[in-house]
Amino acid sequence: MEEYILLIDTEDAKGLVYNISKVLFANHLNIEQNAEYVDPETKKFFMRSIISGKVLKNILLKELQEVLPKGASIKLNKKEKKDVVILATKESHVLGDLLIRYIAGELNANIKAVIANHEYLKDLVEKFNIPFTCISAEGLSREEHEDKMIAKISEYEPELIVLAKYMRILTPKFVEAFPKKVLNIHHSFLPAFIGANPYKQAHERGVKIIGATAHYVTDDLDEGPIIFQDVVRVDHSYSWEDMRNAGRNVEKIVLSNAFELLLNDRVFVHGNKTVIL
Repeated sequence: MEEYILLIDTEDAKGLVYNISKVLFANHLNIEQNAEYVDPETKKFFMRSIISGKVLKNILLKELQEVLPKGASIKLNKKEKKDVVILATKESHVLGDLLIRYIAGELNANIKAVIANHEYLKDLVEKFNIPFTCISAEGLSREEHEDKMIAKISEYEPELIVLAKYMRILTPKFVEAFPKKVLNIHHSFLPAFIGANPYKQAHERGVKIIGATAHYVTDDLDEGPIIFQDVVRVDHSYSWEDMRNAGRNVEKIVLSNAFELLLNDRVFVHGNKTVIL
C-alpha cells in the first residue's frame, strides 16, 4: 500500500484537524502517523501526517484547499528515497560519515554524486561506487565556477544538496537555483572565532563547550533557518587538536541528524526558524 507524507502550513483556525481528517476519510485514506503544532505568537498551524491508501493527488489537494484558510501551503510527497547531491572540498570527516551511513542503509536517500572543487576526496568517494566530479575553481571567477557547479548539479535533479564542509561561499544565484534545498554544517564558534583555525582560537580563549549547527543555506551567510544543533563539553586538559577532533565528531552527528530530518520531510520553515514535526 502506498504511503504519502502530507505537510500543511496555514493560519490557525477552529476545526482544522477535523476538516483535514474528514477529507482524508472521504478519500478512503488512513492516517498512520500525525503531528501538529500551533505557534502561539504567529498563530500559524503546522501539521505532518503519514497517510496510506490509494491517493488521487490532484483531487486530494483540491479538496484540502477547499477546507483550509486561504493561502494555505499543502505538500503531498510520496514516502520514498530522495535524490541527493553532496558538495565537498578537502575535509573527509562528515562526508565519510554520510557515505558509511548510506552504504549501511541508514539514510532514506539516493546519493547521486559527490561534486568537489578539489581532487582530494576522489579515492574515498569511489570506494563507495558513487560518481565523483571535480570542478576546480582555479583560473575561474566565482561566478564562472558557480555556473559550472550549478550546471553539473542540475544534471542530477536533486531534491536535496548537502554541503559536507564545502568551503566556498555560495552566491544568491546559487541559492535561487536551489531554494530550500541546501543543507550546511559549521562549528558553533561563529561569529566569535572566524578565519583560519577557529579551534586554536577557541583553545586560546579557554572555551568549555564545542558545538555544531546544521541549517538551510540562504543569502545570509551561515544565518539560514537552524535545523539541528548539539554540543560537547571540553576543559582545560584539551589541546586545540583534541578540541578539533571533538568538534569534528559533533559536526558528523549534527549533520546526519539534520539530513535525516529533511529526508523524512519533518522540517517546516517558519520565518528564519524551523518547526520540526
